[in-house]
Amino acid sequence: MQKTKKSIAKRFKLSAKGKLMRRTPGFRHLMATKSSKQKRRASQDKQVPAGRAANLKRGLPHGL
Repeated sequence: MQKTKKSIAKRFKLSAKGKLMRRTPGFRHLMATKSSKQKRRASQDKQVPAGRAANLKRGLPHGL
């Protein structure tokens, strides 16, 4: 039986079309020094590049 890699499951999510999405790192503290533009862009999830996503999806055999 293949097990889900929990470290991957906690950090990434699959979109409805099967794309792997990630959060922007470094946005839990020191927010006063970051610009509004930075904070706004960071609030949106970003797509993981296809080449990197292939390895990560292998750790999610049953999806999320």
